Amino acid sequence: MKLEVIRDLFLKHQEPSLSHRYITNNSIKPLLDKLEKHATVETIGESVLKAPIYSLKMGYGEKRILMWSQMHGNESTTTKAVFDLLNTLLDNTSGLNSILETCTLYIIPILNPDGAAAYTRINANEVDLNRDAQNLTQPESQVLRAVFNSFKPHFCYNLHGQRTIFSAGTTNKLATVSFLAPAQDESCTVTPNRKKAMEVIAVMNKALQTLIPGGVGVYDDSFNFNCVGDAFQCENVPTILFEAGHYPQDYGRDKTREFIYISYITSLKYISENEVSGDQFAPYFEIPENDKCFYDIIIRNAKFVVNSEEKIMDIGILYQEKLINDRIEFLPKIDKIENLNGFYGHKEFDAKGLAVQGVDGNNVQLGYENVFVIINNEKTSLLLK
Repeated sequence: MKLEVIRDLFLKHQEPSLSHRYITNNSIKPLLDKLEKHATVETIGESVLKAPIYSLKMGYGEKRILMWSQMHGNESTTTKAVFDLLNTLLDNTSGLNSILETCTLYIIPILNPDGAAAYTRINANEVDLNRDAQNLTQPESQVLRAVFNSFKPHFCYNLHGQRTIFSAGTTNKLATVSFLAPAQDESCTVTPNRKKAMEVIAVMNKALQTLIPGGVGVYDDSFNFNCVGDAFQCENVPTILFEAGHYPQDYGRDKTREFIYISYITSLKYISENEVSGDQFAPYFEIPENDKCFYDIIIRNAKFVVNSEEKIMDIGILYQEKLINDRIEFLPKIDKIENLNGFYGHKEFDAKGLAVQGVDGNNVQLGYENVFVIINNEKTSLLLK
């Protein structure tokens, strides 16, 4: 299927009720109610705070694919793209009937509803569910494991989001989408099972490179048996980590969701139409490994006095994502004051050797939080436009 066709499908089927970053059970429940006519929708467990954990099963093919999103509650882009995908699969004119004919999709849209409601990575017990794959101390972890055991997937899609700091390699290219075929052992052996995941990732990367050239990365594959992806990979189920990253000025992640959607469609169509052997895994290793080369804002060439000596340094600012009145606001905080050569800002200012001051009239310091700074007696806004 041509990319132009997939992009047209996205524009046609993008779920209009889901936007920006704050996606919760309340956001998806009306959509699941509508989908009950076309799919099996169930409550498969409860969170720590007794919120329902929903699942949806669609398709009737023999190839079983398990997908779960918002294991980290504040990583919602992949959830939005899931509902865009579901809208598309319900369209009999989409040209994607082969997916439902050959595959059965089992989707958990929000695994961590408490974290989603509070907009936190962790669950209500302050546990990172992606480090609970072995001990299974949390009800959400137990729900996912029970589904894995009963559904017996042939592929797993572990759906996440990543911060604005990530680059594709040590470059000025944003890692707008990242993937990983997790390791199965401490040696990171390229097993037959991992090769299958790598082959599918290579197919997605090929499609994305035409839209975001150089904008795809892979994560370091250091082995951690407590991580869900590594654990499922160890059980010889090809597992793919998806990471929805940043696109220029797309802090609401509604452009990135299109690239995730394209990744879903491309990979599912490939799996539905091919026996994935792992033989075509080699292009996976052409994808650069993620680095951390970005700040949200860099103020270059700011004057500081350190031990009575005048120095010119750069100021690196990161946005803190805060839930305010059911919306995510981005509040700036100074993270680094040093020479930031080799780093890039999504927005950059040049102080031209002048002091950068805070509201108190003093030079800004590490940890400074405010919506503006003062350069040459003029306020410079640090807020998103």
